[in-house]
Amino acid sequence: MKHGHDWRQRARVELSDRTLWMGRVVVVTLALVAGLSVVGFTWLCEQAFAAFEHLYRLAWWSPLLWTPACTAMVVWLTRRYAPGAAGSGIPQVMAALEPALPPEKRGLFVSLRLSVAKVLLTAGGLLGGLSLGREGPSVQIAAGVMLQARRLLPARSHVTVHGLLVAGGAAGIAAAFNTPLAGVMFAIEELARAPEQRNSGLIITAIVLGGLVAVSVHGNATYFGVIHTGAIDLELLLPGLVVALCSGLAGGLFSRLLIVSLAGQGRDPLSRLRASRPVLFGAVCGLAVAVIGIVTAGGAFGSGYGPTRAMVDGVATMPMLYALFKFVATWLSAWSGVPAGIFAPSLAIGAALGNDVALLFYQTQAPALIALGMVGFLAAATQAPLTAFIIVMEMVGGHSMVLSLMACALVASMLSRIVSPPLYPALARMQLARAQPAPDRPGAAAEAADKPAAER
Repeated sequence: MKHGHDWRQRARVELSDRTLWMGRVVVVTLALVAGLSVVGFTWLCEQAFAAFEHLYRLAWWSPLLWTPACTAMVVWLTRRYAPGAAGSGIPQVMAALEPALPPEKRGLFVSLRLSVAKVLLTAGGLLGGLSLGREGPSVQIAAGVMLQARRLLPARSHVTVHGLLVAGGAAGIAAAFNTPLAGVMFAIEELARAPEQRNSGLIITAIVLGGLVAVSVHGNATYFGVIHTGAIDLELLLPGLVVALCSGLAGGLFSRLLIVSLAGQGRDPLSRLRASRPVLFGAVCGLAVAVIGIVTAGGAFGSGYGPTRAMVDGVATMPMLYALFKFVATWLSAWSGVPAGIFAPSLAIGAALGNDVALLFYQTQAPALIALGMVGFLAAATQAPLTAFIIVMEMVGGHSMVLSLMACALVASMLSRIVSPPLYPALARMQLARAQPAPDRPGAAAEAADKPAAER
């Protein structure tokens, strides 16, 4: 009887705590809004890139004019009005989670104003045909929306800003890839450096709800379709090892190249042009991407969704140099200074690497090698092997490749650590340098304009 009385007493306390339930309602509501924001962002990006493809079909040479002009415009708008929206978006959320960051500086990295700017500017990059993804930007967008919950939470709520940022950022990944489990793992692996035991269940609920919004709109389909691998046997061992090695080294090189180029400390002519004439530099990068896109018959434009889907479905193979072209186009798009994610382009590069190895080994288990290439390059580029493994695992029919994908992700990530420091922490440190801008540094005035957003 005593145990029953204790149970009823705990239930009464739980149900009667108005502050606790108000906090839960606010977090759940904002999680749904964040998921809807990412769904709307996804639709806008798809429409923007569809408009670019229509222009490209009308005149194959049009990207030579349109892409540089559009890139220059996006770079100018970003630097003038929203410098915190540049880049992926994941480093900004990581910077906002830094314990030493003064609360009044958080608006430099995450705010509702930056979320709106990120939506419009990323769509602008895809309107220009740049090789970029929307998944990293989705993290910053959803985190900015989720952060608004702090204004609505009761005064005695135990939900912290840290928890809101983690939940929002991970909900962005969940909604972008249509995989709530990947959002939970992303929160654990990349964002939640100090998990909060008190609210971990509520945070995970918010992440899952953000992903379920995308599922309810787009259906239960996976991001790139389903990879049908067939039976896995020892014939996959040698080509699979080659894929793991190639994707690991290539992903590590990609990560190091991004860190070095975005640091802006190079002495080469392009780095000096980027420092002195950033808008002109953006136009130069846009022109280079346009040339690469035309050479690849449009394959290097955009996130790479179309070519990747074709390889995953087995309806087309890409030329041997496609991985290299996509690699360079994605690097130039990120270096140009526009808001740009790398998740989807990384999956496209990895799929092409797996496809190349399959061609070298005379089409030996091509779907399986494409899956290994996707997980290997993404794990190496981001050094987040568990997130990469879960994202790609969702695309594999059955569980025959679970161990192979996990092993490839771990090997590729290990090789990447030899070549490059972790990408997102390095970029987050660069973002934190903006917290104390020099008055004479380009973009300082716009950064100062972002500060009041921390109070919104």
